[in-house]
Formats: sequence, C-alpha cells, structure tokens
Amino acid sequence: MIKRLIDKQINSVTYAAVLVALSSLISRFLGIFRDRILAGEFGAGDTLDIYYAAFRIPDLIFNLLVLGALSAGFIPIFAGLLKNPDDSKDNPQAWEFSNLVVTALGIGLIVVSTLAMIFTAPIMKVIAPGFDPERRALTIGLTRVMFLSPFFLGISSILGGILQSFKRFFIYSLAPIMYNLGIIIGALYFVPRWGLRGLAWGVVLGAAVHMLVQLPAAAALGFRLRPKLNFKDLYLRRLGRLMVPRTMSLAIAQIDLSVSTSIASTLLAGSLAIFNFANNLQSFAIGIFGISFATAVFPALSATARDPVKFVENFSYTLRQILFFIVPSTVLLLVLRAQIIRVVLGTGQFNWEDTVLTVRTLGFFALSLFAQATIPLLTRMFYARENSKTPFYIGLVSVAADIALALWLSKKMGVAGLALAFSIANIINFILLWLVLRIDLGHLDEEKIIFSVAKFSIAGLAAGLAAQQMKSVVWPLIDMSRLWGVFAQGAAAGLIGLLVYFAVCALLRSEEFFQFFGGIRRRLPFAKVRAEDHIEARGI
Repeated sequence: MIKRLIDKQINSVTYAAVLVALSSLISRFLGIFRDRILAGEFGAGDTLDIYYAAFRIPDLIFNLLVLGALSAGFIPIFAGLLKNPDDSKDNPQAWEFSNLVVTALGIGLIVVSTLAMIFTAPIMKVIAPGFDPERRALTIGLTRVMFLSPFFLGISSILGGILQSFKRFFIYSLAPIMYNLGIIIGALYFVPRWGLRGLAWGVVLGAAVHMLVQLPAAAALGFRLRPKLNFKDLYLRRLGRLMVPRTMSLAIAQIDLSVSTSIASTLLAGSLAIFNFANNLQSFAIGIFGISFATAVFPALSATARDPVKFVENFSYTLRQILFFIVPSTVLLLVLRAQIIRVVLGTGQFNWEDTVLTVRTLGFFALSLFAQATIPLLTRMFYARENSKTPFYIGLVSVAADIALALWLSKKMGVAGLALAFSIANIINFILLWLVLRIDLGHLDEEKIIFSVAKFSIAGLAAGLAAQQMKSVVWPLIDMSRLWGVFAQGAAAGLIGLLVYFAVCALLRSEEFFQFFGGIRRRLPFAKVRAEDHIEARGI
C-alpha cells in the first residue's frame, strides 16, 4: 500500500494538490506546535527576536540561490528533457542536467555561506540595528550555525523538483513535515542542553532530514549523484538566463523582509517575534491551499504553455479551487483570530499584551490572504512560459510600496503597521500580475471566475455571521478563562461557519463545491466510479 503510494504517478491536479495540501496541513500543525513551544518557553520578547533575526540571512541565501533556480526553470527544463516519463531510467540527458545543477548549486551554496559566516557581524548591524551589542552577539552566533541549512535545503529542493517532474508528490510532500520535526526536536531536546543555540541546531537537523527523506525516492527514479561541472552546457546556461531575473525578483522580496526585520528590531521588544508568529498563522491557509495547488498544477502549466486554451483553462480551474478555500479561511481567521492565538500561543510566558498585539497584526495580514494565496499561481503562469522578468519588475514595484508604507505605518501603528503595509503591497502585486497576464493572453476566463467568487463571497459572509453568532451562544456556557473553554468556543464557531459556508455554496450550485466533494467521493474505497466521469481532470 505504502509502496504503491510512493511509486504512483499522480496526474490529477486536484488529487496532487490534496496530497500536497494534506502534508502541508500536517507540517503546518507541527509548525503551530513549534510556535506554541517557543511562545510558552520564551514569550514574545528579546530571545525570540534574536532567533527570528538569525533566520534572515540563511533564508536569504536559500531563496536567492535555490528558489531562483528551481522555480524559474529547473522543472520546465528537466521535464522537457524527459524522453520517457514512464520509464525513469531512459532519460540520460535529464539526469546529466540534474547533476550539473546539483554540482553548481552545491558549490555556490558552500562559497556564499562561507563568505556570509565571515561577514556575519557587519551584516547583523544592518539587519538588526535596534539590537544592543549583547543581543547582536547572540544573533551572530545563531546565524553562523544556521548557515549550514541552505546547503541541505538546496540539494533537497532539486530532488523535490525531480519528484515533481515525475509527478511523485507523496515523498515530496513529506519533506516539510521532516523539517518542522527537526526544529521541534531542537526546541524540546537541544535547548535544555545547549541553550538558545539548540534552536539553531534544530533548524540544521530539520534541513538535513528534509533532504534525506527525498533522496531514496529520487534514486529509485534513476538519479545518481555524479558531480559534474560544465558551464558551457546549453541547458545549464538556459537555466542561468531564466534564473537571473527570478533571483533578482526574490532578492527584492528578501530585501523587503530584511527591511521589515530591521524596522521591527527598533520597535518594542518582542515586535519581531509577534510579526513572525502572526505571519506563520496567516501562512497556514496559504501553504495548504495556495502553494499546494500552484505546486501541483505547475507541471501541467509547463506542458500546456504553448496551448493558450488549455493553459487558461488550467489556470482558471486552479484559481477557483484556491479561492473556494481561501474565502472562508479569510472570514473565519478574522472572526476567530483571538481564539486561535490564545489556543495556539497562549501559554507560559506569552501574556495577554502579547496576545492583543498579535491579534491586531494577524487581522491586517488576513486582509491580503486572497492575493498571497493566488500570487504563487500567477507567477508560475509566467514561469511556465519561461518569462521570469515580468514578475521581477512587478515585484520591484510592490516591494518599494511595502518598504515605503512600512516606514510610515510602523511609526503610527507599531508592528501592526508592518502587517498592513505587507498586505497592501501584496494586493498591488496581485493586481499588476493579473493585468499583465491578461494583456499577454487576451483573457483569463474572468467571467467564470467572477461568477464563482461572487458565490464564495456570499457564502463567506453567511459563514462569518454564523460564526460570530455562535461565539455569543457558546460564551455563557463555558469557562473562557481556561484553554479548553477558548478552544471549545473557537471550534464550535468555526465548525458552524464552515457548515454554513458549504451549505450556501451547495444552494448556489457552486461548481467548485461539487468538483471538490465529488473528487473526494470518487476516491473513497467503496465509491463506484463511472468511466465517463472526467470532470475533475478538466483536460489536464
């Protein structure tokens, strides 16, 4: 059973997205458990500010050198070199290309990380100008340990790209779970022994396991590590050309995050921790729905990039599926954010003042959930057509807006102002990507999308009202000073909200509602599947 699941090709976008989303759900729950441990142990104060500031440069290196190559071109080029995707061993050119990328990327990560270790001290003066010398020294120590993680994550990401190209999503989807488990082990077992530095070693452990879990599956498909470097290779140079604008796009996004980190370090102690806690909570829905669907559909987008009709059909179907889940997620996150934060983070050193600040910050983040969840799909539309320049230029505009707004709003609103600036910038990014893509393709099936979104919005409004009313009904019946009471109120209100949302979608005959639940029903062990029922594939 397990071997079948590991070896099975997954050709349905929805099925692949559900699998990736399920693993993302598990990983995100582990991430919540991780944040609860950190909040309870350290509270929103100097210690976690140091921890999150230490992430900044290693994360920047990973995003620039790894995601730039992977998201911009590795999958389309590797998939194009697969002569026979059904016979994994009959693809020598694809395996040679993967070894060239692994070698070049590995060397690049080692060189850049080593240089960054040497110059960590002056870099931290820019990243965390609000830290005193003692906090900055601790941040430098943690950062140097974390510089080991980009190498493991880099190799792992290439392995993941191989698995995605062969449509083996099961093992690929396990890697993030392993990463969070490593960090949790660091928090629970390394910190008592090594102090704050144990958190950094937990990150390194998570990155190593992220790679190791994917290596056997890639090897089973035919991958063999044979270090080889040839900068004259046609396909490696093609990847390099695609990577440059994508890397520049990621660079400005990382500069944006670095500026937010820098500003947060000058605000009240704990502001950086609160910003990250709120961002992690709002990223829950984005990771499960936005990134999962965008990841699952990317091979199909790459394959149909030369067929405008199927290309737009794949886009429209995936976008509507994302928004079907994101609309209720946004509504319920806004209505229940106080309950969510108290249940997830309200323990130990995380006090009521921390809760209030996180509630405000999370509310402003939630305003742009629809944009954040669909931007990964919109950018992949460009990457599938080997156009990574346009997202860069658009990203430049949105990041400039974010930095300008963050500098202004943080003075008036504190850390919540950073979240509001972030949301406005993402909405600008979404609008510009959409407009340029529409001009390029002529249309994006807007009529169908608008019709579907109108139904989601009506259902979402009903869900929000029902959840708010349920909070009032439950409140007198339970002890709200206890964790179980807050959980019971939030769970009851959330469940009622979801039921109302699905009920209204059904009454409005939402196509996405019936596609999703029809797809689940057809995969139940006792379900009878008719041969002519191809609605879920949608031509993909």
